Parts: sequence; structure tokens; C-alpha cells
Amino acid sequence: MLGNMANIFKVPDLRNKVLFTLGMLAVYRFGAFVPTPGIDYQAVQAARDAAETSGGVFAFLSLFSGGALTQLAVFALGIMPYITASIIMQIMAVVIPKLEQWQNQGAVGQRKITQWTRYLTIAIAVLQSTGLVFVFHSGGGGFGAVVNPFGADLIPNWSVPTVLMMVLTFTTGTAILMWMGELITQRGIGNGMSLLIFASVVAALPAQFGQVRANAGDFALIITLAGFSLLLVAIVFIEQGQRRIPVQFAKRVVGRRMYGGQSTYIPLKVNQAGIIPIIFASSVLYLPQLIALILPSEQSWAQSVQSWVDNNLVNPSSPVYMLVFGLMIIAFAYFYTAITFDPAKQADTLRKQGGFIPGYRPGPPTERYLAKVLSRITLPGALFIASVALVPSIAVSQYLPEGQVMFAGTSILIAVGVALETMKQIDSQLMMRNYEGFLK
Repeated sequence: MLGNMANIFKVPDLRNKVLFTLGMLAVYRFGAFVPTPGIDYQAVQAARDAAETSGGVFAFLSLFSGGALTQLAVFALGIMPYITASIIMQIMAVVIPKLEQWQNQGAVGQRKITQWTRYLTIAIAVLQSTGLVFVFHSGGGGFGAVVNPFGADLIPNWSVPTVLMMVLTFTTGTAILMWMGELITQRGIGNGMSLLIFASVVAALPAQFGQVRANAGDFALIITLAGFSLLLVAIVFIEQGQRRIPVQFAKRVVGRRMYGGQSTYIPLKVNQAGIIPIIFASSVLYLPQLIALILPSEQSWAQSVQSWVDNNLVNPSSPVYMLVFGLMIIAFAYFYTAITFDPAKQADTLRKQGGFIPGYRPGPPTERYLAKVLSRITLPGALFIASVALVPSIAVSQYLPEGQVMFAGTSILIAVGVALETMKQIDSQLMMRNYEGFLK
């Protein structure tokens, strides 16, 4: 293993890519601790523990910002606006013919989609940063301290220029992260956006394990590490799992040469949707919290609704929360898989290329077969990511604060998925240069 790692630095091109990627990640981590102009940094440090233990969407955003949100740093929004914009563009491509047309144009259309994703990212970042600025000035208001988890006014010199400066800073931080992610993809190794998320979630893991040790002792830490190791193996097994659909290409004569006759396969991953269903479910599950916050708190019925939402849809250990969250993850797994893999389009592509699945005629029979196989393998993948999101959270619920419990398994799932994809790219680079790779 150490010898194979040394091979990375023997290849100048690969070495430069790896060092460039590590340098970009170091800059990202540095920016996660640079405070935003206009905030009371001492008040942030004093109230940070309360903010880190809060639940809801704040903990969700904090996970993807690598703790920058609890620091109110320049990169406080993290890469989450870009993720949201990408998901919106993928969904809109199903209902807007123009976007679907761009998708079918290849590289030219993809550049147009990427450009509009950037515009949408900036718009979302402006909205989120404006909301955060007003939230952090609201003091301790809000039901259950969900509105401002810091519980204190963090912007003492409140004025229009200060607000504009903070909104510009947060938005610029997101734009810089988007640019850094694209640079890593072009000049580094791996997918830049995924690596930024990877750095965010991995940065929080040591602190979480440290809290387990502080709250429950060394034995609980050993048990937790052993459980997460087993979970890591299971995630690798599922992430690598795929159903290979055999495809045969018919022979055809072009001029004096014969083409075709090859056999290949269509790889259908068991977890086709990845981490996206968890992101969807977490975002939708926060909507009842927002609705409860705008209800008139002086009314008795509104207080009852707020209390029920706080006890059942905010608390990760609640049976109602686990049931709703798990079912939503499964539903969104089917939804996102249907968006990313279209059996009709795949069957039509095979027909145009002269390929067919043995035992099935090209056209509608192939489409029905692919839809059936996709539906069957999506169920175990959806059940697995739902269990990853819920079971580890239940196991460590007595050791970690509420805001970090719900993302205990999600962090491992993200980290393992991104690490596997990056290692595959490094492995392919080594194999191209006649070096032994990491993966067997």
C-alpha cells in the first residue's frame, strides 16, 4: 500500500494534480475560519457551543460548510447553494424542453447548463446570505431557538452598509468555492465539488468522536469506532455493487470492413441516487419547522402545533421522525433514480447503435426490461441509505448533541462515496502509466 502511494509522486503530472488538489482544500479549510466583517466575533465564540448542538436546517447547512457556519466565516454557506442549484437544474430538465434539448447537445449544451447553474447558485446564495444576516441579528428569538441558534445578537452595528457587506461576503465566498471546485475538476484529481463536501464532513468527524469519548468514556469510543468501521465496509460493498445488463451489438458491413459483434454491459448501480435522497428528505422535512415558526405563538392551538413539530419532526430520536425521514429517503431515491436514468432513452440509444439485450427485442420490450430491473435494484439501495441515515444516529444519540446526531451516518456515506471515486481516478492514472494501482 505504501509502495503504491509512493508511485503517485513518481509521476510528475499526477503528483502536480494531487498537490494542487491538496492546496485547494487547504485554502478552503483556511477560509472556513476567516470571520466575516461586521460580526461580533467574541459573541460568536461565546455562543458557538449552543449553535453546534442545535438541530434542524442549521445543523444541515453546518455539515456541508465544514463548521464555517458556526464560525460565521467567509465560507459560511459552503457549497450548499451550488448543490441546490444543480438539483433544481436536473429536475427542471425533465419539465423544460429547452433544458432537455441542451442535455442532448453534448458538450455545448452542458456548458450552457453549467453557466445557468452558476447564475442560479449566485441567486440562491444571495437569498440564503440575506436570510442568515437577519437571523443572526434577531437575538434569541424563534421557537426552540431554531431561528437563531446562537441565541444572541451577533451584528451589533446594524446598518444598511453592514448588511450589504455581509451579504456580499457570504455570496462571494460561495462563488469562490464554486470556482475552486471547477479548478480542482479541471487541474486536480477527482470531482472538485465532491471533494469540497468531503473535506467539510471529514473535518467534523474527529470532533464528534471526541465528544463521544468525553461524554461516555473510552469503551464507548471503541464500540463506536468498531461500529463505524463495519458501516464503512458495508457502504463500500453497496457503493461498488452493480447489476450488469449484457448488451450484444449486431455485426454490420461498412464498405469492405465489418463492424460490431462485440459484447458489453450496462452497469446499473445499486445505489444509483447516492446521497441526494438524504439531502432532499432533510430539506423537505424542515418545511414543517418553518411553517410552525410563522404561526402566532400567542394562540394555544399554534403552541400545540409548534410543540408537536418540535417533539416529532425536529427530534431525531422520535419514532415519527425516523418513520417519516426513512420513507421520504426511499421515495426520493426512486424519484432521483428515475431522473438520472431513463429506460426509454437508454433503449432508444441501444436501438440506434445496433445493440440489443439478449432475449429482448429492441424498443419497448427493452425499455420495460430496463425499467423492471432498475425498480428491483433501487429498493435495496434505497433501504440501505435510509438505514445508514437512521441506524448510526440512533446508536450514538446518547453521546452526541441533537444537531450532530442526524448526520452521523450521512457523513460516513458522503466520505466513503467521494473517497472511492477519487481513488478510482488515481488508480486509472497509475494504470495508464504502467504502475500498479490501489484497487483490485
